[in-house]
Amino acid sequence: MEDRNRSSSKCQAHQDAGSSRPATSAEPHQPFRLRNVAKALGPGLITGASDDDPSGIGTYSQAGAQLGYGIGWTMLLTFPLMAAIQEISARVGRVTGHGISGNVCRHYSPALLNIVVALLFIANTINIAADLGAMADATKLLIGGYGIVYVVFFGVVSVAAQIFLDYKRYVAVLKWLTLSLFAYVAALAFVKVSWGEALTGVLIPKITWSADYFTTIVAILGTTISPYLFFWQASQEAEDQRVDARKRPLIEKHYGAQKEFNRIRADTIVGMAFSNLIALSIIVTAAATLNAAGETNIQSSAQAAEALRPIAGAFAEAIFALGIVGTGLLAIPVLAGAAAYAVGEARRWPVGLARKPRQAAAFYAVLALSAAIGIALNFTPINPISALYWSAVINGVLAVPVMVLLMLMARRRDVMGRFVVGGPLYWLGWLSTAAMLLSVLAMGIGFFAGE
Repeated sequence: MEDRNRSSSKCQAHQDAGSSRPATSAEPHQPFRLRNVAKALGPGLITGASDDDPSGIGTYSQAGAQLGYGIGWTMLLTFPLMAAIQEISARVGRVTGHGISGNVCRHYSPALLNIVVALLFIANTINIAADLGAMADATKLLIGGYGIVYVVFFGVVSVAAQIFLDYKRYVAVLKWLTLSLFAYVAALAFVKVSWGEALTGVLIPKITWSADYFTTIVAILGTTISPYLFFWQASQEAEDQRVDARKRPLIEKHYGAQKEFNRIRADTIVGMAFSNLIALSIIVTAAATLNAAGETNIQSSAQAAEALRPIAGAFAEAIFALGIVGTGLLAIPVLAGAAAYAVGEARRWPVGLARKPRQAAAFYAVLALSAAIGIALNFTPINPISALYWSAVINGVLAVPVMVLLMLMARRRDVMGRFVVGGPLYWLGWLSTAAMLLSVLAMGIGFFAGE
């Protein structure tokens, strides 16, 4: 126990290096303002927005084109499940003052820590590569040119902005680009949607026992319930607490815990609701346009853009490209940042996007390395849309062990103190884990059965 406490103190000393916490007075009462509400929506909203990254757009478009309205039920199912697992992740970060990797390094074996961090780094790097490829493909569709040039450009810009610019301002600008995704919501008013079939598809699961079907299910779950989202939201809660002189980890300062939990829940629910609304709109729009026209296998960005043609006409490709690029520029920093947090916390380095590069050089080096490998993978002959789909499948498979570890961690008193997760939230978290596991097993059985 003494060794563990010494290790924990060492981790804490590294994580808090360079930070100070001056004494503060009571915060004055402020009137209700919509702007204040928007500011309160932080890590959860960003997580939800980055969830609809190019990988998500590609996966939902492929699912809608391939399976039609009948796959809509996955969005109704995943909403409470993803909200629960993301809230648990956020609670771990806010209670302990450390991200998931930081807690693993304090309470689990080095071997398990290395496996978890390696899995996340691999999954995130593959996802970055797929997102960059799709962004380049969409831009090439719009203005022509060489795709690999756009890959390098977007990769370098994303990393450079994250390292050298104020990240909060950077994200505030990128949030506006994600509004282009509402084109899919607006498209529902213009395309010929069979609302009876769409509603049935949302409310009544229609399951086909085949490997292809369950691979698509795993891809959908993998792009909505992704490992990088857990790590990112937990680390951002810890980061927000670390840079705010008025806050301490809740395990140290219990006062105001319920208020913080209420904020986390509202933030997470809004973020996940936004994510699933866009996802369902993409599925229904693709089903009404592509699937209805017999186009069930999307092989290019041009085909995916067809789903927007009823509303955007000749501008469909421009709207699609803007959505892919905008969400990609938001998601790549989250993917690379989550990998850097995981590696940095595991190695007990100073971490955090609020720190200057010279204060956290190793942290930013990992971030840049993940993006650089993602860029390099695009020099291989991969299909961008297929890469998006299969990166989602990989995320779905790798999410299972990470979710099991997260649920066990959230129940440990030596991790969470008096704030161990329990009640309906706890069981929803395990239900989310079970749903992911069952879908992966069903996919594996289908492949081995040769279906």
